[in-house]
Parts: sequence; structure tokens; C-alpha cells
Amino acid sequence: MNDIKANAPVANVPPPNAPPPSATAPLLVLASASPRRAELLGHLGVAFTIEPANVDESALPNETPEGYVERVARLKAAAGVAPDRIVIAADTIVVLDGQVLGKPADPDEARAMLACLSGRRHQVLTCAVVATPNQEIVHLDRAEVSFATLTAGEIEWYVGTGDSLDKAGAYGIQGAAGLFVTELRGNLQTVIGLPMRTLLGSLRELGFDPFNNKAPNTPT
Repeated sequence: MNDIKANAPVANVPPPNAPPPSATAPLLVLASASPRRAELLGHLGVAFTIEPANVDESALPNETPEGYVERVARLKAAAGVAPDRIVIAADTIVVLDGQVLGKPADPDEARAMLACLSGRRHQVLTCAVVATPNQEIVHLDRAEVSFATLTAGEIEWYVGTGDSLDKAGAYGIQGAAGLFVTELRGNLQTVIGLPMRTLLGSLRELGFDPFNNKAPNTPT
């Protein structure tokens, strides 16, 4: 559910029927290579550019899950900040028994993670950051996900789809792993990786309301 690390080229993503950006409007930038976040952001109906952030996501000694996810999201946003642009960044983690489950290194680690999640409830934390050169708005959202008790066959089947290797906790709730979920407490979009209502509130704090066709009001 985290960003896919990639040195992807910058890509413009104009949604269908999006009006052309104002000559004076700052550029909206998504600092993520995640296609899931790009899809969610596209629902706002405004054009944006994708510029994946390349930052060190290593955890610091004694860092809490909350501190980790916020720090990494803020680093991603800071990497793209420049005049005349609004940067959107996010980081998502899975937490079980206070331990952060990142992206599995290989299928064996994915199997082990899914076995740990089997029959249990875990937390998903997403920190979304909206930043300009003079402002930074940070929101941490959390959700709880309960898994059914998984059979070895179910785990092997899901790992075989390849869907687990680029996602924190080795699963994506919006895909085939949705079959494993017995209960969700919180916002589905938090688990996917970009809670849109939270993001919309942050953009409005900067004076950008896509539903009123107002140009973003950001100092440069």
C-alpha cells in the first residue's frame, strides 16, 4: 500500500474533461509512483503531475510507527517542494503488535507476513502531506482491518498473483486480498493509501477547492 519505488519519468495526468490549468495556478504534484493514489487523486477532476519522490525510508532507532510514517511522508513532500506548486505526498504502513510491516522482499517474506496477519486485527496508518514553500499541512489517518483465518492454500494463491510484493503488509485491500477481510473500521481509502476527504480539507486550507473552480492560493 506504500508507494512503489521507481525512477519513473514525470507524467502529466489530466483527468477526463478537466479544464486547462490557469496560467497563474500553481502546479499540483503527486509525489508518488503508486497507481492507486493516482487513481484516487484523479477523482477530484483536476490535472496533476506525477513526480515520485526518492527518499530514504529506513526506520530510525526507537521510532514509533506514527513517527515513522509521518516523517517519511514529510520527506517525500519536501523533496518536491518548489515555487508555484502544491505537492501531495503520503506514506502508508501496516502495524501489527506495534511492529511495522513493510513491503516484503520476496515471496517467502510475503507468505510469512500474511500468516502473521491471518485471523487477527491490525492497524493501517496513512500520513498525507500537502506542502508549498511556505506551508505544510500534515494529517495522520488510521484504520483497523481484521483478517479471516487464512489457509495455506489461500496464502499461496495470493502470493502467486504477484500482488503482495509491492505493498506494505504484503496485501492490497482493493484487489484480490479483499477476500481476506472480515471487518474494516475506518476509511477504506486510508488503507488504500490516500484518504481523499482528508486531502480535500488540506487543499482547501491552502485556498484550492476543485469543486468551486478556484485557483490555488499559495505564496511563492
